[in-house]
Amino acid sequence: MARLDSAAANTMLNEHNVEVSPTPTIRCDTAGEYTVDFDDNDPRDPANFSYRRKWMITLDACLFTALVGAAASSFSMGYDSMIVDLNCTQFEATVGLSLYALGFGLVPLVTSSFSEEFGRQPLYVVCSFVFMLTQIMIALSRNIQTVIIARALGGAFGSTGATLVGGSIADIWRPHERGLPMALFAFMAVAMTGLGPAIAGWISANPHLQWRWIQWISAMFTGVYFISVLVVMRETRSSIILARIAQQLRKESGDNRYRSRTETERLSLLTLIKMSCTRPIYLLMTEPTVQCFSLWIGFTWGVVFCLVESVSPEFQSIYHFGLGETGSVFVTLIAGSCIGFCLNIYQEKLYAKYYPVKKQEARLYLPCVAALLFPIGMFIYAWTASPNIPWIVPVIGLTIFMTGAFVVYLVVFLYLADCYGTWASSALAGQSLCRNLANFAFPLFTQQMYARLTYHWASTLLACLSLLMIPIPYALFFYGSAIRRRSKVSKKLLEADEASVKRDNTREEKPQQA
Repeated sequence: MARLDSAAANTMLNEHNVEVSPTPTIRCDTAGEYTVDFDDNDPRDPANFSYRRKWMITLDACLFTALVGAAASSFSMGYDSMIVDLNCTQFEATVGLSLYALGFGLVPLVTSSFSEEFGRQPLYVVCSFVFMLTQIMIALSRNIQTVIIARALGGAFGSTGATLVGGSIADIWRPHERGLPMALFAFMAVAMTGLGPAIAGWISANPHLQWRWIQWISAMFTGVYFISVLVVMRETRSSIILARIAQQLRKESGDNRYRSRTETERLSLLTLIKMSCTRPIYLLMTEPTVQCFSLWIGFTWGVVFCLVESVSPEFQSIYHFGLGETGSVFVTLIAGSCIGFCLNIYQEKLYAKYYPVKKQEARLYLPCVAALLFPIGMFIYAWTASPNIPWIVPVIGLTIFMTGAFVVYLVVFLYLADCYGTWASSALAGQSLCRNLANFAFPLFTQQMYARLTYHWASTLLACLSLLMIPIPYALFFYGSAIRRRSKVSKKLLEADEASVKRDNTREEKPQQA
């Protein structure tokens, strides 16, 4: 395939009376088809966006993550008034919490295909608007069935705030630049899960507001966010932008030979959906790295949702906290996220220093420490919740636990993205499926477990199970490269990377020899 330089491309376009600025790179194949691509410094390439635009897009996308994270957990703070108002049971209210997570786990398997076909920007617009409507639907509900349906729909459309954001960051930031944007994404996901209940607790405690106003206020914030999406968000998927450029060239020149590579290789939407639904399952079944991290993050996030369910009754019964004070306990999720965010700055320095030796496993220094913090925090929370011990002590335990949970959440995205390259979205979808299925299941038995085992032994059980997860980061730290070389998909990706490095080295040697 011959590549036309800028002058030749300009000449060819002028012959068709087409003005395109900047001039794209055009390659001509043996069949006479013209393949449109970005030039090296083309500002339309998302990777070449200005830093200001990159950060505006990143912040806007992460705000959606914050909203859906806050809505996920704040719902539980309205249980008491909801049960009275709608004449429902505690379990029925809990189903609303769980189905939100189920939508998060299943729907992205389909919506990821839509982002490939239609782009990311339309999904942000549509999903944020419908997400706002689901919150209004809950606020206006007259029975628990309507609430449950609206929560399921809210999880389905809100899942974009958890699944597309990582892809948007990968679109505009180069691999060595992604550490801080991904840390911000993880911070929004984890910290806002704590800020939501902290605010909702005081709203629910007000007899003039209660559970409906938790949803109304959330809907107001989402409405403001929807406006920001229309103003700030831009398309970040390069294949969609190139397809639009090629379409413009065909329209203005009348020559149908202009095509982007994705248009030439494009699969049907049905095929894309089939691939996006089956490939994550395939990786879960065959790739030990994906299996290990999916198990770890699934258990971790399941325990986080257990805590969302257990904190209110525990602090109300032991320390006689009111709803507002109980909600304030969830600030521990924010504190743990802040500590984890700061620790990640040091982890990024370790990654830069040891990457030449450890490769992708250089991401795992801090997770090896986090694996120990997780059970330590749980044991402190389990055995210090007592009228004879100040309430701040179990709160410290929760903060230690959430520091470890934040690190685990962040490293899963970074490590799997590094290891699986072009298959990263499928690997991340697999762990997301496990994580959200755990979020769906854990709250359904949390109240019963704490009632039968007591607060001490129920949390101790979770802490003991977390001890079984400690070997995961250590095994991957020391043997991750060897494990990936023995697995089918990872082996192919490693061989492709090595071949690419050899080609680059060969190109550098030839000019020197000349």
